[in-house]
Amino acid sequence: MSKRSFGPRLTSTGAEFRLWAPAAQRVDVMLDKLYPLDRDTDGWFTAEVPGVKAGATYRFHIDGADNVPDPGSSFQPGNIAGPSEVIDHDAYPWKATDWRGRPWEETVLIETHVGTFTPEGTYLAMIDRLDHLRATGITALELMPLADFVGRHNWGYDGVLWYAPDCMFGRPEDLKTLIDEAHLRGMMVFLDVVYNHFGPEGNYLGSYAPDFFGDAHTPWGSAINYNLPQVRAYAIENAVAWVRDYRFDGLRLDAVHAIPEQGEIPMLHELSREVGKLAAETGRFIHLVLENDDNKAALLDPVTDPARGKYRAQWNDDYHHAWHVLLTGEDKGYYSDYSPRPIDHVVRTLSSGFAYQGEPSAHRDGEARGEPSGQLEPSAFVNFLQNHDQIGNRALGDRLEAIAKPKAIEAALTITLLAPMVPMLFQGDEWGSKAPFPFFCDFKGDLAEAVRQGRKKEFASAYEKYGDEIPDPLDESTFQSAVLDWKNLDEAAGQQRLKLVRDLLALRQQHIIPRLRGARFGAAEAADNGLLTAHWTMGDGATLRLLANLSGNTIAERPTLAGTNLWGRDALNEVAPWSVSWRMEN
Repeated sequence: MSKRSFGPRLTSTGAEFRLWAPAAQRVDVMLDKLYPLDRDTDGWFTAEVPGVKAGATYRFHIDGADNVPDPGSSFQPGNIAGPSEVIDHDAYPWKATDWRGRPWEETVLIETHVGTFTPEGTYLAMIDRLDHLRATGITALELMPLADFVGRHNWGYDGVLWYAPDCMFGRPEDLKTLIDEAHLRGMMVFLDVVYNHFGPEGNYLGSYAPDFFGDAHTPWGSAINYNLPQVRAYAIENAVAWVRDYRFDGLRLDAVHAIPEQGEIPMLHELSREVGKLAAETGRFIHLVLENDDNKAALLDPVTDPARGKYRAQWNDDYHHAWHVLLTGEDKGYYSDYSPRPIDHVVRTLSSGFAYQGEPSAHRDGEARGEPSGQLEPSAFVNFLQNHDQIGNRALGDRLEAIAKPKAIEAALTITLLAPMVPMLFQGDEWGSKAPFPFFCDFKGDLAEAVRQGRKKEFASAYEKYGDEIPDPLDESTFQSAVLDWKNLDEAAGQQRLKLVRDLLALRQQHIIPRLRGARFGAAEAADNGLLTAHWTMGDGATLRLLANLSGNTIAERPTLAGTNLWGRDALNEVAPWSVSWRMEN
C-alpha cells in the first residue's frame, strides 16, 4: 500500500484531493475558492489543484450544502469543526535515522494519556519525562488514542478522524519529535488505535457514504462495514500510516471482539499482513497487540517476524481481573467470574495464559469464552495490574492504591514484573500514584447529558452510596483531577515504590529478557493457605521458579525452591505474608 486512498496527495505541481462519497452527486474542495472534483463509477471524487502546498487548509463541500472535514485529514488545527490541513509527512527531519526498533521480548510497557501525563498535556512536555521512564526500566511508551475527537478533553476512544492526531496535544511534527526523542533514548513508542467504532459526534461519513456502516451494532454504535474494500482500506491504510509516517513501533487494537469477521480474508488478518509488509520492506521491528474479550489464542503469534496475519500478543484482562479480586475482594460484575477463589485464576494465567480457555462464563450467561492458550509462548500475553479501563471505568476512578494494601500490591508487582509475560504499567504506577483516572469528556448539549445519565445508570448502586462524590465526566475539574501527581514521586513512599520497580525491572533486563525467546509455560498451583508455586522453562533451558505467599498470614512451613536466588529472602521454616521469591535453575 504505497499510496493512501484517503487524504490529499502532494504532487510536483500542487495537491490531489480525494473523497469517497458514493451517496453524493457533487463534491467541491474549498480552498481559496471552490474547485469541483470528478466522480468515477466507484464513488470516488478526485481533482488535482495546482499551487497547493503543505500548510494549506481545506474542506469538502457536499452537494452544494454541507461543509465537512476530510475523513483522511492529517491534521485539524481548529479541531473537528475547523478545516483540514495538508501535511507533508516527508518533510520532518528525523534524528534517530538508524532506529529499527527492539525485539518484542524486550518490551516493558507503560500506558499513558498525553493530556494528563504532564500538567501541560502535550507531546513536547512528555519528552522531559522520557529519561525518568528509561531509568525506571521502561522500554516502550504507549499512548492512548490520538485520533481527532470533539472537545478539549477525551480519553481518545471517541475519535472520528482516524488519521489526524488531536490538536489539543500539539501538531503532527510535535508528535514526531516525541517519538524521535524516545527512539534516541532506545525506547519504543506504541499507539492505541480504535477500529471498532467512531465517536458519537463529528463523524460525517454516514451522510455521504452510508454504506460505511453495516447492520450490526457494537456497544458504542453501528458496526463498521469491512466488507467494502474502501472501508477496509480506510482502517488498514490508517494502521500503516501511523507506523510509516510517525514511525510508531507498534499498535494496540482496541476491543477487536467488536469487529465483525467479514470477507473471505478477515480484516484483522489483512491489517497484520500489510503492516508486516512494511516491516519487511524497512527492516524494522513493528509489533501489533490486541485487546480481545473473546480470548482467541489462534490470533496470537509472538515469534513470527514480521507479522503475517497474526498478532504479537493480547492484553490479558483475565490476569488483571483475577488479581483485582484477590487484592480487593471486589467481586461484582465481570469480577464475579473470578470469585470465590481468585488465586485459582491467577494460577491459570501463570501456567497457561488465559484464565478462560473455553469454559462457560457466568457473567456472560454461561457462554463459553476463550481458546486453549498454553501452547503459546508466555510473551503472547501482556499482563498488568491496572490500565485506563480498569481504573477509569470505576465510579470514582480510584486506583489500587486507594483500595488495596501496599504490601499486597508490591507482591503482585513483584510477580508481574519478573514473570515471563510482557509487563505493562499505567502512568504513575512506578511510584504508586494515587491520582485518580476518572472518565472524562467534553461534549455539549444533549450528548453531554446523555453521557451523564448513562454513567448514572451504569453505576446506579455507586451513586446511591456516594452521590455527589462521583465526579461529573463533563466537568473540567474531573479532567484536572486525572493529571498525574508527579510531586508525589519525591515523597518517601513514592521513592520506596519507585526503587522496588526499578530493582525488579533491572533484574528483568539482566535475567529474564535474554531468556524469553523460546520460553514455555510450565505449571503452577496454589494451596488453601495462599501459598503459590509456579515454574517456566526459559528459552535457554533454564527453569524460572516462583514461590509466593498471597495472603496476609504467615505460612509456617516453607517449601524448598531450587536454583540461584534472584529475589526474596529465604527465612527458615516460614513464608512471610505477601512475600515473593524468584529463583533461576540452570
